[in-house]
Amino acid sequence: MKRILITGAAGFLGSHLCDRFIMEGYHVIGMDNLITGDLKNIEHLFKYEHFEFYHHDVTKFVFVVGELDYILHFASPASPIDYLRIPIQTLKVGSLGTHNLLGLARVKKARILIASTSEVYGDPLVHPQTEEYYGNVNTIGPRGVYDEAKRFQESMTMAYHTFHGLETRIVRIFNTYGPRMRLNDGRVIPAFIGQALRGENLTIFGDGMQTRSFCYIDDQVEGIFRLLHSDYPYPVNIGNPDEISILDFAKEILKLTGTDQQLTFKELPLNDPLQRQPDITKARNILNWSPTIGREEGMKRTYAYFKSFTPEELLKEEHKDFSKYIS
Repeated sequence: MKRILITGAAGFLGSHLCDRFIMEGYHVIGMDNLITGDLKNIEHLFKYEHFEFYHHDVTKFVFVVGELDYILHFASPASPIDYLRIPIQTLKVGSLGTHNLLGLARVKKARILIASTSEVYGDPLVHPQTEEYYGNVNTIGPRGVYDEAKRFQESMTMAYHTFHGLETRIVRIFNTYGPRMRLNDGRVIPAFIGQALRGENLTIFGDGMQTRSFCYIDDQVEGIFRLLHSDYPYPVNIGNPDEISILDFAKEILKLTGTDQQLTFKELPLNDPLQRQPDITKARNILNWSPTIGREEGMKRTYAYFKSFTPEELLKEEHKDFSKYIS
């Protein structure tokens, strides 16, 4: 039985990856410090003999007993609200955390896949974004802590690949959505659905002409699974190239939820990307992967998940003490 360590296991994407690898017959070791993750996302897995969980911060020394075949490094805050509240931890998990896990992979002779992001492209000057594009990033802007953490993470990973011969994989994840997203994490889909369900006006930043491309979680997990088992060590975009403006997407949300709120416009945050669309030529050619779940079907499933929330849960705001993570 293959053994795999998944960091960020209690998060949105990490928990779905745990599900997939359990289903595929792996022994899954989940690890998370729960700063943004939630044990509710993986509590259904504790009944399985071949799932174990460690409450641990990967910026500290990481040790796992026994052999490891694979490591998936998905530990990181992933929304603007999170990485603006815990900027130092965001930088540390991308640097110290990545270094610790690359070292573990080297000791265990394991293949490691690290989760990068479309944010390495910043506010792109080319469209759509290919893996060869170097990006347009403000290193000292409010989003720089996340963008540069991921860019450094890629550099460190490639250094281990070229210098130590480590088997590495890098996935550049574009906007992904689905069940288990946090309602209050600030990302556009849970924000819009939450406002619709609470009867609030939908908030649009800027004029709404900025674009995003949304990939359903099942498609994202499939792409990551195929990349891990490929022999390609360089970055690969995994996302859905079906691009839509935020304004048009807000209208789709109102139609989906059957509500008739107004749209409220606010100032666009600094360095917020105006365009986001993946070029997935490499994923198609190397992995034989492309998304299969369209936005209409994916949003129906996602809305059904959020609609199950109680009125109290819809109104609840997260109150966590982040001070111990800022050092």
